[in-house]
Amino acid sequence: MSYLNLGIVAHVDAGKTSLTERLLHHAGVIDRPGSVDRGDTTTDTLALERERGITIRASVASFPAGGITVNVLDTPGHPDFIAEVDRSLAVLDGAVLVLSAVEGVQAQTLVLMRALQRLRLPVIVFVNKIDRRGARPHAVADAVARRLSPDVLPVQRVLAAGTASARVEPLPDDEVRDWLAGESRRGNAHPVLFGSAVTGAGVPELAAALGTYLPVVDAGSPVGADAGTAAAERSGGPSGVVFAIDREGGRKRTFVRMRSGALQVRDRIDLGHGRAERITGLRVAHRGTLEPRPTAKAGQIAVLHGLSTARVGDVVGPVLPGDERASQFPPPSYETVVDATPADRGRLYAALTELAEQDPLIRVRRRDEEITVSLYGEVQREVLAAVLQREYRVDAEFGEVRTARTERLVGTGNALEVKKQDGNEFLATIGLRVEPAPVGSGVTFELECERGSMPPAFFDAVEDTVRRELARGPLRWPIPDAQVVMTHSGYAPRQSHMHQKFNKAMSSTGADFRGLTPRVLAAAVRRAGTVVCEPVHRFVIEVPDDAVGPVTSLVGRLGGVPFESRTSVAGIAVVQGEIPAGRVAALQRELPGLTHGEGMCRTEHDRFEPVREMARA
Repeated sequence: MSYLNLGIVAHVDAGKTSLTERLLHHAGVIDRPGSVDRGDTTTDTLALERERGITIRASVASFPAGGITVNVLDTPGHPDFIAEVDRSLAVLDGAVLVLSAVEGVQAQTLVLMRALQRLRLPVIVFVNKIDRRGARPHAVADAVARRLSPDVLPVQRVLAAGTASARVEPLPDDEVRDWLAGESRRGNAHPVLFGSAVTGAGVPELAAALGTYLPVVDAGSPVGADAGTAAAERSGGPSGVVFAIDREGGRKRTFVRMRSGALQVRDRIDLGHGRAERITGLRVAHRGTLEPRPTAKAGQIAVLHGLSTARVGDVVGPVLPGDERASQFPPPSYETVVDATPADRGRLYAALTELAEQDPLIRVRRRDEEITVSLYGEVQREVLAAVLQREYRVDAEFGEVRTARTERLVGTGNALEVKKQDGNEFLATIGLRVEPAPVGSGVTFELECERGSMPPAFFDAVEDTVRRELARGPLRWPIPDAQVVMTHSGYAPRQSHMHQKFNKAMSSTGADFRGLTPRVLAAAVRRAGTVVCEPVHRFVIEVPDDAVGPVTSLVGRLGGVPFESRTSVAGIAVVQGEIPAGRVAALQRELPGLTHGEGMCRTEHDRFEPVREMARA
């Protein structure tokens, strides 16, 4: 059996979910295509997805096509859920990029195509909605060549475009199509097909083209032909990557793309970092459903039960080339404070922690009574609020979405408090030194004092408290990277008055170290000094030539820096640069007015740097 793990990606409303439904219907998997408007689609399983008519979480469906089994991942199209798209792309063999024959190339289309090109995934371009009034399928194909990639070639032409009878017929050059098939499977060129998910026109041709223009995997063979994969296959060890996690009836489901070997129920697998767990149940995507199976093989999408510690990005078995793609996500640039009634606050934090397990880019911080979550935008906040209410019965109150800033240490700071001296009411001695750490290195905790100088539990109490307290620095933003060294330690041994039981007033406890650590750490951080940093995005803007001046001026007014401008084909200029993340919304809001509605902007997180207003101060 051969498999193709296929992504269907598109700008919102281009029709990717409807296309998935039509492919499932054409293959005989479902009796009729589901409708986004009716809310009965196969892949939009969340009630919220059906209500809003958008895809929020990637989902898996399966259908046969020309002797192969296609596992299709219907991915989100809204930019707030780009992380969900990225993690799905990392486990694909190829993709279908869907555009509307009316709207054509849109901003998110550009973002998706660049992501596909970055991963060197083979891509079929499908121009949908050829039956819609105002459809311009061949003009859209020309725009694809100008704005997405010059390495595209239409293999069909459209008749009666813009009418209910719109249909496709193949172009006659078989030799060119044969050449294109080889180039497409290698990711060097992209065929362009046309059709309508509503009427079904062009869908049989697309289904037949999948195995021609995209690479397939035999179940008995490892994915890829590199030496690492072959070695893993020879050793008999299975390998796969976790690309999604959800819950069904309160039961955790772990979605794994199998890359080599085979997994079976009752197998004990290594998830890394000392985590070994046993598979208690296994299902495989097959003909539109997830069927219980005893085994999952290379190329298949498997749903595993029993993996309580699994997280998105984990690798099952040996790490193979390409596995790292599943854990490479751009960080979110925005955040919001979340609250609930005092009675629900504990349940709120537990629910957010569980959702963060499903989505590694939902980062949850808790300091005292304040809970903060990271986000990509306003729509994601609305969706998260609805999920909390529907799935967890928690009515959460969200604050305004704000730029997610951080604090960075600018020097070295030391602090020391000795038990029973200078007003230290705790039976603990703690000395700490804090130093800057490289970006992305996280918080490290080391000892300069002798580990045997006091019970291990007291050292653990200091380290745990340090990590918790660094979630909010002196200027209230988290300090994500720091080297912390414990330089001094001391405690009062377990004591009691004569012939009496243990007396906490005379002996140190973990509470003494947890209580004193925040004070010592705050003093060390204050002496080191911090600077507030904000996320900076790189941008690529495509505009008509005559709009370059006004657009670069706009970027400058918003605190950005345009550092390259060039003219591309057909009078379209490309402006590249960087801009603070907090000004991206204003840039996207004002761009249409400066470009006669023709400007397109895509941005992605690049780095954190000091906030310029504070740097001047």
